[in-house]
Amino acid sequence: MFTILIPTWNNLPYLKTCIDSINRHSTFRHQVVVHVNDGRDGTLDWVKQNQIEYTHSPANIGICKALNLASGLARTDYICYFNDDMYALPGWDYFLARDMENIRHGNFFLSSTMIEPKDGKDLNILQGHDFGDLHNFREKELVNTFKDLRMKDWSGASWPPNVVPRRLWEEVGGYSDEFSPGMYSDPDFSMKLWKHGVRYFKGIGESKVYHFMSKSTGKVEKNDGRKTFIKKWKITPGYFYRHMLKMGKRWRGELKEPGKGLALWLTRIRVRMTR
Repeated sequence: MFTILIPTWNNLPYLKTCIDSINRHSTFRHQVVVHVNDGRDGTLDWVKQNQIEYTHSPANIGICKALNLASGLARTDYICYFNDDMYALPGWDYFLARDMENIRHGNFFLSSTMIEPKDGKDLNILQGHDFGDLHNFREKELVNTFKDLRMKDWSGASWPPNVVPRRLWEEVGGYSDEFSPGMYSDPDFSMKLWKHGVRYFKGIGESKVYHFMSKSTGKVEKNDGRKTFIKKWKITPGYFYRHMLKMGKRWRGELKEPGKGLALWLTRIRVRMTR
């Protein structure tokens, strides 16, 4: 049903766990394509030996370029972006597909709901539920109890796992290379969809993955994606998430244009202050 794109950078134990969870816990069959950045840890040999479709770069080219290369192998109508440090929980794809069936058009962007061990302020993540890292992963406990961690559908799809029609992916040009290696590429992709006319940005509460958290991005030299976003779109990422995507608020249908109030005035001041 989906073409699942997984960029990875010398993170083989997590990649194995991720793909194993997709194979065991998916309702439907999917095409999996891995982009191997570098791969000196054995990742390149492993994907070859296991006949997993892949693209490869000798050095780390970042998430944006990796996703765009891997998407060239897509054979389905839907692109699904997955991080290699995520664990798919049973039915994750069923609930995404169920929602897709009820959409009367092809202009949508859906996200699953992440379960994360650390506490934070994101209202669209089930935070503070620690099931361990790979060396002490309480997998059985997670699989047996994750349904008790409830969240209603929420507004503002952006970060992975996410699903978008391949037609839309191609029309907006995938992820933007100027955000390489990847910081703030998620809001940029959502903004490109917004400018393309998409207003159906929905997070599915019953579609869940466990996120081990930043096992790849935590070791990369980060770009100043916030500044790039502001210069490109003339608003701040925070304004886009809060006032346009209404990130984390309860899902109430397709989004509308934001009003011209104090929040817009303040974000324009911040834009002028960004050099």
